[in-house]
Amino acid sequence: MPEVIERFPLFPLGLVLLPGEVVPLHIFEERYKLMIGECLERESEFGIVWLSDDGLRDVGCAARVTQLLERMEDGRMNVLVEGAGAFRLLRRIGDLPYPAGDVELLPDDGDEPVADAGEQARHRYAELVERVTDTRPDEDGLAELDAYGMAATLDVALEAKQGLLELRSEERRLERLAELFDAAMERLDKAELAAERARSNGRPRG
Repeated sequence: MPEVIERFPLFPLGLVLLPGEVVPLHIFEERYKLMIGECLERESEFGIVWLSDDGLRDVGCAARVTQLLERMEDGRMNVLVEGAGAFRLLRRIGDLPYPAGDVELLPDDGDEPVADAGEQARHRYAELVERVTDTRPDEDGLAELDAYGMAATLDVALEAKQGLLELRSEERRLERLAELFDAAMERLDKAELAAERARSNGRPRG
């Protein structure tokens, strides 16, 4: 049976956090200053859930504060948080001074990814990074990246990141990433072609 955590603090945000991803947060609302303050004191986790245009998503990512960068006199904080693991929101709790809910932790299915899936995803990732930055990732570092690690280093659309978070198989995440990287390369090709046509005023170069 998946583990259920009751009355888990929640932070609805306009972002999707992935396990292992590190993001900075500026905490300024009173309820979240209280929530993060308690998490710091207890060394406990809270959940980040994407507040999309369609509403609050059911699957979020547990987060832990890894560094308190700054604490101001009025209680505002700048912190770094790191994603831990995915969870599903079962029920929202309304009797705490900040958002909370009962959540179910979502472990992976345990299947090992097929080697080809990882190789293809990492190859496409390296090509995309080299295309954008003119620098190819180090092979040793590349081999250590999982699907979440690759997605966290690129500007992946929120809907796509949420889809990765909801997948419970590393192989499926790798396959999905390879598709996303292919689509990104196609967009770059089209953008470069459009820029070239604009420079030549639409006339073929002779």
